[in-house]
This record gives sequence, C-alpha cells and structure tokens, in this order.
Amino acid sequence: MEIYLDNSATTQVAATVRDIMVETMDMEYGNPSSMHLKGVAAEKYIRGAKETLARILKVQEKEIFFTSGGTESNNMAIIGAAMAHKRRGMHLITTKIEHPCVTKPMQYLEEQGFEVTWLNVDEYGVVSLDELKNAIREDTILVSIMYVNNEIGAVQPIKEAAELIKKINPKTLFHVDAIQAFGKYQIYPSRMGIDLMSISGHKFHGPKGIGALYVKDKVRIRPLILGGGQQQDMRSGTENVPGIAGIGMAAKVAYTDFAEKRAHQMALKDFFIDEISKLDGVKVNSRKGEDGAPHIVSVSFEGVRSEVLLHSLEEKGIYVSAGSACSSNKPAVSSTLAAIGLPKNLLDSTLRFSFSSQTTKEELEYCIESLRSLLQILRRYRAK
Repeated sequence: MEIYLDNSATTQVAATVRDIMVETMDMEYGNPSSMHLKGVAAEKYIRGAKETLARILKVQEKEIFFTSGGTESNNMAIIGAAMAHKRRGMHLITTKIEHPCVTKPMQYLEEQGFEVTWLNVDEYGVVSLDELKNAIREDTILVSIMYVNNEIGAVQPIKEAAELIKKINPKTLFHVDAIQAFGKYQIYPSRMGIDLMSISGHKFHGPKGIGALYVKDKVRIRPLILGGGQQQDMRSGTENVPGIAGIGMAAKVAYTDFAEKRAHQMALKDFFIDEISKLDGVKVNSRKGEDGAPHIVSVSFEGVRSEVLLHSLEEKGIYVSAGSACSSNKPAVSSTLAAIGLPKNLLDSTLRFSFSSQTTKEELEYCIESLRSLLQILRRYRAK
C-alpha cells in the first residue's frame, strides 16, 4: 500500500499532462523561435498554454511569462522589481513566514543596500493588516506576501492587503507568491490589485522545472536572464516547450470541475483535523474550513521527533513531510513554526500532511490508525 500525503512538496503528473509532453518531445520538437514549420508547430504549444493561463486568471496573454519554476518566478519578481525601481525607493516589505525563495532574495537585497520590513503573523500565521498599514512608506517600492503558506496552510487577506497598499502608496508594487494557492483558489490578479504573481507547475499535477510569472501590463521589472530576447526580452533562453505544454494542460485540468475538487479536499482536511485531534499529545497548527487552505494540515506530536515519526510512517507506506520540502532535510528550525509561536518542544516534532483531489478518506483513516499505534510505541521507547 502506498499513501502519498506530501502533495505540497510535489504532485503526481496527470496522465493528460504526460501525454502532451511526450507529444511535444516526439513529434513537435522544433525550436519555437525557428521560422520553419517545425518551429511554428512548437510555438503553438506556447501560445496555447498562455491562452489557458490567461483565461483562468482573466489577464492578458502578454502578461504571462514562463520560468523554470516557482523559485525563479519569485526571484524574477522580487529582485527584478527592486532593481527596476530602486531610484524611487529602497524599502521592501514581506512577512516572516515566506518560502525561502522569497526570504533569500529579500536577504540578498538587504546586502545590496535595500531595507526590508519583516511583518509578524498571529498564532494562525496570518499577517496583521494594521502592521502592514504602518509599514508602508513613501519609499516602499514592493510588498511581497504569499497567498497560502506552504507549511501550515495559512491564508493571507490578499485582496484587503492590495487595497491597503494601493490606497496608501499607489506606486508600491504588490507581489504574491501563489505557488500553493493556484489550483486551490479562483485568483484574478488584475481585479485583486496584484501586480506580480508566481506559480509552479508541479504543485498542481504539472511537471517539475516549469513555472510562470504574471507581470501586470506596464509594470517594469529588470530581467535576470539575458540572451536571445525570448519572451519579450523578459526571460531569455529557448523555451521549455514540453514543460510549457505540461503546465498549460495541468492548469486546464486543475480548473475543470474545480468546485467539486476543492470541496473534496476541504472535506478531507476537516475530517483529518477532527480525527487527528482525538489522539493524545497532538497540536494541530492548521485551521478548519475556509480559514485555512483546503489541502494542508500541520500537526505537532509531543514527545516524538518529526524525523523519527516520518520514517515510521514511511515503513507503513505513508509519505508525509517535516515542513517545507525545500528545507526538511536540513536541521534549521522552521521560521514559520517559530513565527506562530509554537513551543520549542514542538518545533522538531511537527509533520505536514497535504492532500490532492485523488486523496481518499480511506487513506486518511489508515493514516490516523497508523499514527495511533506508532505514537504509543515511539513515546514508550523514548520514555525508556
């Protein structure tokens, strides 16, 4: 038996996504910049993916740029915007629970002389709009806030934040890391006041190594990758046609029967929280219902190290993670768990369970029963 509950780290590629990628590699393998028919055929896949994403987001096709993934999209948005607007100001704002591919670029910019304000979050991981309001200044050029936190599923008030930012300083750009939100929420960047937004294909049953960045028309950012001038000079390099075709198909699949898929995941999440809360010595760090994302549950287990419990579940065919997949193999304490004030004795005792539309209630029941027996054994062993 294999039960995969690590969908926030990556998802299984959908069959239709695989098929269209194989098609581009086997049949339409031309360089999309070439003028002959093979190049034109390849370029059609790029246009098709742009059309799909633009339709879902209700934006213009020219506002969609393809990248190598969420990390590049976030770097491109943050560093590109900062460098393009530094003459107007050197102040940036973000939160203390961002993904490393946001915090690292912010720290890099601090080294370049920029000033970064790091916003606090409450016990649920939600940023304070009052703190954001007080942080915005005349020289604030960029605010970056993630839509859904990748570790605990906290959902930020993005629309309200955008309204606040534009009211106080209309020139301030607003970037949203929507990597864990795309496919789980209906997101309309232009209507919501978002200037820059990042997504990543492998978070919604697309391939790894492909992402996209929405850049609102007329918003200036400095390109990070220079070369042949592909993608309107914004991101040079021969386009990854199989990946682009894949992310386009994955987006189409994600938003087909969207309401049903989302309701299924939300019901699973609430069921899982209810059942796991019945176990002794357990603290759930994620919220039920619409207060939290539909696919992420963070749980702390008293008296058991997360790595030990993770591998014990693995022996039973259950795959989960100890926080962010980008840092779960490192000894550093989670900045997100620290920011929400999780007690020190639980920082190294927390696992993340994340679902997809393919996850079943029976799988979660098996996971709960496995946890019930494992916790008794592991705590007894530790007590000795």
